[in-house]
Amino acid sequence: MSAQLCHPHRPAFASNDWSAGTDAEYKQEASAYIAYTGEFQVDEEKGMLTHSMFVSLFPNWMGQTQPRVVKLEGDVLHLSTAVPMQSGGRAVYFFLKWQRAARN
Repeated sequence: MSAQLCHPHRPAFASNDWSAGTDAEYKQEASAYIAYTGEFQVDEEKGMLTHSMFVSLFPNWMGQTQPRVVKLEGDVLHLSTAVPMQSGGRAVYFFLKWQRAARN
């Protein structure tokens, strides 16, 4: 699986060259984007999904396995962290809600 999540209104760099951003632009870019990829396993009985982080924008996640709580309601998939994670100096839970796309 591969996840690419970002804030929908990230500001553009002043330069059109991605390797010529300012320190402030790179900080803003990284703080509003997360990406990771790797295998996943589903345990339907426990309602858990486990991500194996092979590649991650956040290098501390590389090689980790992270559990997610799963709840499926019709065409809506709810995922949340199973344990709190550090973010902005606080321990927080993260929640995602995915809506199945309509068939075309």
